[in-house]
Amino acid sequence: LARELHPGRKNSLDALCERYAIDNSGRMLHGALLDAELLAEVYLAMTRGQESLIMATPSTTSSPGSRDGNSRTPVGDRIRERIRKARGRFRANDNIAAYIEEDELEQLQLEVAARLEDVLQALVIDTASDHNTRDTARRVAKMYLKEVFAGRYGAQPPVTEFPNVGQLNELMIVGPAKVRSACSHHFCPIIGRVWVGVMPNEHSALIGLSKYARLVEWVMARPQIQEEAITELANLLQDKMQPDGLAVVMEADHYCMKWRGVKDSDAKMTNSIMRGSFLKNPDLRREFLALLSGRSK
Repeated sequence: LARELHPGRKNSLDALCERYAIDNSGRMLHGALLDAELLAEVYLAMTRGQESLIMATPSTTSSPGSRDGNSRTPVGDRIRERIRKARGRFRANDNIAAYIEEDELEQLQLEVAARLEDVLQALVIDTASDHNTRDTARRVAKMYLKEVFAGRYGAQPPVTEFPNVGQLNELMIVGPAKVRSACSHHFCPIIGRVWVGVMPNEHSALIGLSKYARLVEWVMARPQIQEEAITELANLLQDKMQPDGLAVVMEADHYCMKWRGVKDSDAKMTNSIMRGSFLKNPDLRREFLALLSGRSK
């Protein structure tokens, strides 16, 4: 990857490979994977033009297998330790962006790619001579960290809140917003739609229409179960807007039962959360659900 992105620094990379006896597949000649943490440092050095770091002599740079000192500790372990010290959580659907330092996401991506290469080897997939899977580990690592699970590793998108100057107090419905998530049991896709109903009051904050979609995307781009995902979204919107009533309805296809297991291609899951006036006022709840039924087809 570094060779492709930085062809002008090929000599530095070749020297590094020669120093650690690394062959063209990225493996040391004795068969062990190149240390992911070292690889991360090498790549970052290349992007910054710091050939001096890469060309450092063995006496000034730790060996690939070393774990002495923080620089040799896998970045995943460093992030995990910060979370534990802060008494935080790192469950599948938790956002951990606050514990990731600058440049560490790129290092983590390289570390994940190295582990995924191990998985492919365990599956007896020839990534050395098969051109289709030669770069699969890197692609999948990038997909997880930067796309399908981006809601775990990226900070909450900025949301501008506006005062309710007009003292709006009528039902508002936003949706359907596209849901793209994954079940935490099998990492299979969850694809669906979500609708949000809001009953504001004079003290409520109003957010722009596009911000609903951004918040939905941020919350859903994590491995989770649908019941927890919709609760997380409702909590976030409630905290942002402080409305008199909030309703969230989500309908989704679960590929953990479409693609595997029972392989039922027609079943969907629909669940809802009703808070405040939507929970207390059956007429308001019926109005919301009736308006949804006309739009959901």
